[in-house]
Amino acid sequence: MRPTTFPPRSTRTPADTPPRLTDVLPAPARVEPAAGVEFILTPGTTIRTTPGPEASAVGRHLAELLRRPTGYPLPVVTAGQADGPGGISLLLTGDDGATGRSRTPQPGGAGSAEGYHLEISPSGVVARARTATGLFYAVQTLWQLLPPKVESARRQPGPWAIPGGTIDDHPRFGYRGAMLDVARHFFAVPDVLRFVDHLARYKVNHLHLHLTDDQGWRIAIDSWPRLASVGGSTEVDGGPGGYYTKEQYAEIVAYAAARHITVVPEIDLPGHTNAALNAYGELAPDGVAPPEYTGTDVGFSAVAVDNERTYRFIDDVLGEVAALTPGRYLHIGGDEAFTLDRAAYTRFMNRVQRIVTGHGKRVLGWHQLAVAEHSTGRVVQYWGTSTEDPVVAEAVRNGAKVLLSPGNRSYLDMKYSAATPLGKDWAGLVEVRDAYDWDPGDYLAGVPAEAVLGVEAPLWTETVRTVGDIEFMTFPRLPAIAELGWSPARSRDWADFRRRLAGHGLRWSTAGIAFHRSPEVPWAGSTPVVPEPRSAGSTAEATGASTTSTPGSGPPPADDRPLPIA
Repeated sequence: MRPTTFPPRSTRTPADTPPRLTDVLPAPARVEPAAGVEFILTPGTTIRTTPGPEASAVGRHLAELLRRPTGYPLPVVTAGQADGPGGISLLLTGDDGATGRSRTPQPGGAGSAEGYHLEISPSGVVARARTATGLFYAVQTLWQLLPPKVESARRQPGPWAIPGGTIDDHPRFGYRGAMLDVARHFFAVPDVLRFVDHLARYKVNHLHLHLTDDQGWRIAIDSWPRLASVGGSTEVDGGPGGYYTKEQYAEIVAYAAARHITVVPEIDLPGHTNAALNAYGELAPDGVAPPEYTGTDVGFSAVAVDNERTYRFIDDVLGEVAALTPGRYLHIGGDEAFTLDRAAYTRFMNRVQRIVTGHGKRVLGWHQLAVAEHSTGRVVQYWGTSTEDPVVAEAVRNGAKVLLSPGNRSYLDMKYSAATPLGKDWAGLVEVRDAYDWDPGDYLAGVPAEAVLGVEAPLWTETVRTVGDIEFMTFPRLPAIAELGWSPARSRDWADFRRRLAGHGLRWSTAGIAFHRSPEVPWAGSTPVVPEPRSAGSTAEATGASTTSTPGSGPPPADDRPLPIA
């Protein structure tokens, strides 16, 4: 029974007040609130899971999220036939989690590979899913439905109320990603793991790591050791750089996998290779190692595409990375190889694609790769600012899938405004509404929805040096891209999204997460700002924004600085 000593919603502080069932990000496929109904977490609450390691791992994850702020023991136990009401049940379906009996029919969300069905009543919480991934996403939703103080690193007083009702949920697209560039500026393992946790909050399921570029090589390769020891010793502005040992990379992969996130490693070829050429000059077109590079220009480097040693190098590198990577994709870059003509570029990429598939992986590359021959399962990642690309459309007709990352919509390194202290503006200024107000299913001419693998939000780090910088450029735009990838197209509504997003500011502040306080969002505790109707002028297509980066002019407004990490 619901304790009568807890204050009603109207008298609770913002940190104590649970969100409404309709406040979840990304928006679920179907939500049915139960007016006036709440489940109260208590010191006696248990977490019950289907027998087996997968469901129990999700249960332990939920317990770890909740024990610190609540102080409750929250034991994780195996669900059984004799269980009474109460507690939180995490059940894998297909079989009845507690009894092994077949459950028919399945709730809609629980029937898809990443979907789930969540029921919240005064007597308990029940999450059902066909896979552990679906259960994990049910847990992310449940966490969002607790009051913002659940984000605290210290024990907080109750009550711990969760709004009642049912949620049926499943994703629109199978690939929902974010990219972290660790080549321009290197980020240590704990920084990457923190970023992984941010992705998990919003049901993002792929982490694309940009591991190599002109400024640094970030993964150890046993057969070519100078790639890390020499190529990894630099970064933009002449910092110390760094690289991941194979054990450290494996740690990132395992940590992400425990949060149902697949790591997609990128070895950028044939350009963006100055760090590799500096380590092994024999791979350069003239056979001479270039000096290390710590600037931010692009397009000036390329490996020797007519040298057989180059292909031995690529085979060795991709083979070692493939062996460390359980996911199906190897990203081979392919962008901005300005020193090569089309024939040489195409010949090179055709051969590299065959090396990828020879190691049992599928090819993923930036959309310039579209000129190369089709490879089974190939994906081209579109980062342009136009809604038309005939070459990409032709690649789709030949069987390719498209991962959408339009620069003027999803690039997290673009400035929010001219006063933003970080970022670039070659694709335009990208505020939250720019990131949200487009439909991946009909964005690119000649690319039907069924050819869209999903969406990805890349964060390039030429100007990003700290975890606070990462978060400031990521939030609040990441939830916008995550919602485009997860939620049904029919649910896309800017007014509703900004209302839901506003409540997450307090959660981020409580968790010590830096974020941009966009004037487009009525952040909790502040006077709502109603945005003017959008004009086309905020994107590069309409404004003709510079195609080269320019630094921010002057100090940012007081409320638009990257916040310190608590």
